[in-house]
Amino acid sequence: MTARVLVVDDVIQNVKLLEAKLSSEYFDVLTAMNGEDALEIIDKEHPDIVLLDVMMPGMDGFEVCRRIRSNVKSAHIPVIMVTALDQPKDRVAGLEAGADDFLTKPVLDLPLFARVRSLVRLKVLMDELRMRETTGQDFGMSIGSDLNRNISLTDAKVLLVEDYARVAERISRYMQDLATVDVDNAESGEVTVSNLEDYDLIIVSLGMNDVDGLRLCSQLRSAENTRRIPILVLVDEGDTTQLVKAMELGATDYISRPIDRNELLARAKSQIRQKRYANRLRQNMQKSVEMAMTDAVTGLYNRHFLSTHLDNIMSKSNDSRKKVSLLMMDLDKFKLVNDTYGHAAGDEVLKEFARRISNDIRNIDLAARFGGEEFVIVMPETNLEYAYFVAERLRMSIANEPFEISSSEEPIKVTVSIGIALAGDKNSTSSKLLVAADLALYQAKENGRNQVCSIEQ
Repeated sequence: MTARVLVVDDVIQNVKLLEAKLSSEYFDVLTAMNGEDALEIIDKEHPDIVLLDVMMPGMDGFEVCRRIRSNVKSAHIPVIMVTALDQPKDRVAGLEAGADDFLTKPVLDLPLFARVRSLVRLKVLMDELRMRETTGQDFGMSIGSDLNRNISLTDAKVLLVEDYARVAERISRYMQDLATVDVDNAESGEVTVSNLEDYDLIIVSLGMNDVDGLRLCSQLRSAENTRRIPILVLVDEGDTTQLVKAMELGATDYISRPIDRNELLARAKSQIRQKRYANRLRQNMQKSVEMAMTDAVTGLYNRHFLSTHLDNIMSKSNDSRKKVSLLMMDLDKFKLVNDTYGHAAGDEVLKEFARRISNDIRNIDLAARFGGEEFVIVMPETNLEYAYFVAERLRMSIANEPFEISSSEEPIKVTVSIGIALAGDKNSTSSKLLVAADLALYQAKENGRNQVCSIEQ
């Protein structure tokens, strides 16, 4: 995943070095030599992430970070502080100022790239949640304001996965004023604590004796009940291999041994606050739009919501509008289902179809019922190749597993045709993108149904 990165440093050699490294990894790099210029660029260019030096004349990095966090337009932008300061108290000061991470010069390439990509993935998800909030407000719904402010950290629950009892006891003691800490030694190779979805943060040690902490991270990130819970990993200082792998597997933060209590608390607070903010966005959206903006039969978003949301995504103010793919799907010969088994059976098929769609798409994707037996999936930050992969996976999940309905002892076979369109110079508005996807769908129908066809532009 690429991103627009702002590098802020008063030493030109440092700026050029980071610019060269990031550009080689296909990041779009902006630069600033002082805090004032950085804030101006952030206001005008809306970068995806900021790499910020601490020791600068005039306004130092701590103050720049505080100003970024205090501005509602930039508060969501991830900030990594990059500095020669290497004491725990300096890292804590940066984290308390609002930084998401604190890297010490000289910065190693692999940890830097892994951390940037991890934070950008998180920002994409949070941006999509905020976009849906904006869509709800466009409908006249009262979603709430300043949701990222005044997030309570009370009654926090943390799960610590560690098989060294003395370390587990020390970490639990460090965090006793912040959260209730449960410990699981994962002796069986898996986390055995129940009700994992109730935790605000999971801390996983990567130095356990008989348990692969990286595998546990992978399992936690892929499981439905834990995929949205932040994971903080404990790594040995200098072990960049495990650190990079953990970030690739979905860990959201890390802390190096020996563990500093204040740094652990600062990182834990940041992760818990971010998680609760995301939860609040989701809950408020669900409460406000459930009746007005969802389809009564399938539970997916309805056409009205889809149109408004797609208009927001495709607006000229959205720099990512040309990275949007759209899937339009139509159940083949669905009228026969209604005529043969009745409309109640048809509704059962539509509900199951919607369930399979929801299980096959990402959190940032939006599925909606377009009308009748037509459905649409909006996929931000998606190229044609990945959209085609998802569409083909969806097509097979429908065709390969017959649908159970209450009015028939035998499950019935259902297929779907799918058209794909990619935003571009010709498909530059929501209406044009929908028309292009509809044309691709028509082509799939003409070619014999149960197919995927695409239009790239």
